[in-house]
Amino acid sequence: MSFASLGLSAPLLEAVAEKGYTTPSPIQAQAIPAVLEGKDVMAAAQTGTGKTAGFTLPLLELLSKGNRPRSNQVRALVLTPTRELAAQVSESVEMYGKNLPLHSTVVFGGVKINPQMMRLRKGADILVATPGRLMDLYNQKAVKFDQLEVLILDEADRMLDMGFINDIRKIIALLPKKRQNLMFSATFSDEIRSLAKGLVNNPVEISVSPRNTTAATVEQWVSPVDKNRKAALLIQLIKEHQWSQVLVFTKTKHGANKLTKQLEAAKIKSAAIHGNKSQGARTRALADFKDYSIQVLVATDIAARGLDIDQLPQVVNYDLPNVAEDYVHRIGRTGRAGATGQAISLVCADEFKLLAAIERLTGALLERKEIPGFKPVNALPTSRLQRPAHPKRPKKPKPGHRDGQRSGENARGHKPAAQRT
Repeated sequence: MSFASLGLSAPLLEAVAEKGYTTPSPIQAQAIPAVLEGKDVMAAAQTGTGKTAGFTLPLLELLSKGNRPRSNQVRALVLTPTRELAAQVSESVEMYGKNLPLHSTVVFGGVKINPQMMRLRKGADILVATPGRLMDLYNQKAVKFDQLEVLILDEADRMLDMGFINDIRKIIALLPKKRQNLMFSATFSDEIRSLAKGLVNNPVEISVSPRNTTAATVEQWVSPVDKNRKAALLIQLIKEHQWSQVLVFTKTKHGANKLTKQLEAAKIKSAAIHGNKSQGARTRALADFKDYSIQVLVATDIAARGLDIDQLPQVVNYDLPNVAEDYVHRIGRTGRAGATGQAISLVCADEFKLLAAIERLTGALLERKEIPGFKPVNALPTSRLQRPAHPKRPKKPKPGHRDGQRSGENARGHKPAAQRT
């Protein structure tokens, strides 16, 4: 199958070819025709499999045939949970749409709002936004939705969780009732699927891999270690294996800052990226990481959705996430687009329940590798998946019965409970 067979026009096919892509990924092959047919779509696929192009390409195709937006109006709205993901989606829109006469823009918090208001005055065929900044712009009458044709929720599970659902409902209430709705994500919990179905109309549901699975291209393992020795172990792993580019996830902003200082003290160039950092600082840190100016980028889960780093070799979970689904997104930063990668989790005994939840979610046991010199004082308990099944002991015959003799109930003509219907 080729991109040309999916119904895309020459300007888009040219842009795709310039990126070096010849064959659509499974999610693209299924999603692009459905979107072009004007259907609502709920699509789930492992991160790094081309979901963004799966909605960007058909969206650009649809909008290329319509009327231009009026002042402050938008024709398509893409909502994302993080600034980094908004920037990434905006880059994809510009890259694939560069041969089309369409205008797009991106808005998010952490930067001045006035330049964003100025850009919206000319209208936008595609607006990529985070919910909070979008509501700020709407309240200042800088954006209108009378011409809106398509709504897209990217990383829909996070967009619809309890932290975003109220904002989403407010935004939905402002939009025209007649519109196309697209929802793309790596994971859909049962609760989120239920919420999502209330926002879409007879959606085409696409799933190209089992829910909540991790990419086969990622080698995953766990290193048991005491909490107070995690930093020392991470430093040893980086130096011993000469890792040149490592994305490290911590649970808190304070933890990210503290670890960055410890790495710097060990002569490992590092930077932290989290919600307390200005957008300028976050953008610089990511750019420095991509061009190898820094060796380690320490991030909170804000970076799990939206960081797209070519050929990223290592991801380290310094702390396990509180939500098991976030593990899938974290390690999905490596092993993307067919490349291979490593995902290492430094796990202390206190995090056993979080580890067990991840193993239940993914249905896979994470291999444990104890590093010499870092054997934990507080041993990491074994999970249920690791415990060998105990053979059932044969039931002892009741007193007065020989082996194989039917019980008095069976002797009276009654069926055993297992045979009753």
